[in-house]
Amino acid sequence: MANTVVWGTPRARAVLAATILGSGMAMLDSTVVNVALPRIGAELDADVAGLQWILDGYLLSLASLILVAGSLGDRYGRRRVFVFGVVWFGAASLLCGLAPSTELLVAARVLQGVGGALLTPGSLAIIQSAFVPDDRARAIGAWSGLSGVATAVGPLLGGLLVQVWSWRLAFLVNLPVAVACVWLARTKVPESRDETLVGRPNVVESVVGALGLAGITGALVEAPARGLDPLVVGAGAVGVVGLVVFVLLQRRGRDPLVPPQLFSDRTFVLANGLTFLVYAALGGVLVLMVLQLQVSLGYSPTAAGTASLPITAIMLALSARSGRLAQRIGPRAQLVIGPLLVAGGMLLLRRAEPGASYLTGVLPGIVVFGLGLAAVVAPVTATVLAAAPDRFAGVASGVNNAVARTGSLLAVAVLPAAVGLTGDRYADPAALTTGWQTALLLCAAACAVGGLLALGTDNTVLRPQDPGHECHTCGVDAPPPRVRA
Repeated sequence: MANTVVWGTPRARAVLAATILGSGMAMLDSTVVNVALPRIGAELDADVAGLQWILDGYLLSLASLILVAGSLGDRYGRRRVFVFGVVWFGAASLLCGLAPSTELLVAARVLQGVGGALLTPGSLAIIQSAFVPDDRARAIGAWSGLSGVATAVGPLLGGLLVQVWSWRLAFLVNLPVAVACVWLARTKVPESRDETLVGRPNVVESVVGALGLAGITGALVEAPARGLDPLVVGAGAVGVVGLVVFVLLQRRGRDPLVPPQLFSDRTFVLANGLTFLVYAALGGVLVLMVLQLQVSLGYSPTAAGTASLPITAIMLALSARSGRLAQRIGPRAQLVIGPLLVAGGMLLLRRAEPGASYLTGVLPGIVVFGLGLAAVVAPVTATVLAAAPDRFAGVASGVNNAVARTGSLLAVAVLPAAVGLTGDRYADPAALTTGWQTALLLCAAACAVGGLLALGTDNTVLRPQDPGHECHTCGVDAPPPRVRA
């Protein structure tokens, strides 16, 4: 039965363990793979486009399906869909670890993203529905803190796994975690669903949106190498048509996946625009940084993974305080200052070039970068939620999450070619350093534009969220999903 789990009991610990293992596994993979990219490229003889697809294949299916995935759990059982997502993610991780070629690894990563979309919103939804109301905030806080640890150790663990044996271990490590998670979920987690929901989820709209994103992404990734050949032009056309049809379905459908009235609010639009720009810049910089550190500065995979830990540490320490400050004074100042600090950190990271030490060439930029993210991430998520009517709170957060992941998706697709990194040029330290420094300028400019957009947002002091719905976690890969009671 739902709403029967009490904090401090063995069952409460089991529910937390299951949800933390599931979400932590997905969070871990979002950071582990970045560190493994140079070794993957070397072993599979992958060019830049291949590396882009290894990242974007996962992001594409995740961003496309996360909006509808939460509603699947609400309708068919949150535990059932969560377990299915964990099993799917584990099986796809096995395929990733055994992949003999770039093409098969990309296909497996797409499947892995489907599993991630199914289990990510489900972990918080299970806590929300399982715990008694008075214990929900405490349970979600524990979930966020311990899941944050998975995000924090991801780069370090990824580096260690790559050095111990192979990049394949970064995927195969998910298998025992998935087995433990499934056992706990099936034996200890109560089932729940929303009995008021009728009809079917908008799977068709999600598929159309996915085709649109896939077509645009494919055209952007393949165009630098192929030019405007029929495949690239056809993919771009499919992408444009798919996105246009998706928008038309939202405007004319009786139960749209994304209600159009959300976009009648200026603050909602501007806050999502800021999210897109900042997370696009973030996704592009973090991918190129692990390449720059390993290829140009000679870092080992472990050292490259450790280099970015201060970002996560700063966010874990300051994000909650940042959210409380926005509630007291209004979010606009942080929405302006945060992206500008991120941009400043990116400019400082231009000093991370061959011969530079970590303390003078890397750490200052990392610290300023992290302070900017801590300032902006929690307030922008809360601003999006405050700008939406209460009845659309869940879908508003889903839109913000999808926008963030789409920003990262498109940045990974566009940025390497935009800075001259095509073919195997990422393996040339001189070419990579030149591209890295240009990429930082472009990403800093995107963040600055995001900060300027925030000047047009409403500075109304954010109302405190109901403890059962508060967003407690702010990862560096996307804003946290919001769950419904």
